[in-house]
Formats: sequence, structure tokens, C-alpha cells
Amino acid sequence: MPKIDVAAVPVISHSGYPAPYAEAVAGRSYQRLADVAGLKDFAANLCRLAPGAWSSQRHWHSEEDEFVMMVAGEAMLITDVGETLMRPGDCAAFKAGVTDAHHLVNRSDADALFLAVGPDKPSDSCTYPDIDMHLPRNDGGYTHTDGRPY
Repeated sequence: MPKIDVAAVPVISHSGYPAPYAEAVAGRSYQRLADVAGLKDFAANLCRLAPGAWSSQRHWHSEEDEFVMMVAGEAMLITDVGETLMRPGDCAAFKAGVTDAHHLVNRSDADALFLAVGPDKPSDSCTYPDIDMHLPRNDGGYTHTDGRPY
């Protein structure tokens, strides 16, 4: 089955973020395209942001490269350097271990759609520098930056 029927791929709209950090991503949903194709070397997620929604809390990964491409609509890419408007066809990439925290925010009045691609490494950890949060993936749960669990 080389062609993926995107309309048949389950839509996921929950967040694992602890309160109150899940509120910002309440309008985010995504479809795990690589999973339905049985791919194991990387993840490819088609992500939809409702107006006002964030893709995530601003974060960076210790061991996972990330690549995003806007498909429809527009969103603001926010990094440590500043803000960049992303429109269909625009791409951004984040190298593993580089501490440039990032996320997308939909400030428009229409949905934004983007494709996110990267590996899914169990040894990766994720740091959220704007808030007191860290995700040591091999430990399986969010912690405060001092290691206390949420």
C-alpha cells in the first residue's frame, strides 16, 4: 500500500502535557502517516492547528532532528532568534542538540496544516526552556527541570 489514504488515518487530538501547559495545544490535531505505512526509521505527522493553537510548547530535542513544511494556511514560527511567518511551501529544520527552542503558533483565522518529519528515538529528551518542564523520554514522563515528576 504505497499510497496512504490520509482521510482514513486516525486523527489524534489529545496532549500529554500536564496542566496548565496542555491548554495552548488544545486546538492541535495530527495524523501519524509513517505509522500507518509501517515505517519505523522516522515519524511523519500531518498536523493541523486551529486558529489560536500552538503546535507544542517551545522545545528542543537532544537527539532528534526535526523538519517541518507548511502545507496550507499560515503559522508563526517562534524560535530563540525571533518570529518568522510560515506559508505553504515554507520549510524549517532543527538539528538535534541545538538549543534553539521552537514551535508554531496559528495567529490567523483559518486552520494551518504542516508536515513534521523526524526520528522517534527512545533515548531522546526534550527541554522546554520557557516553562519548568523536561521530558526524559527513556523515563517516560514529564518532570520539572530539577527532576521532580509532574
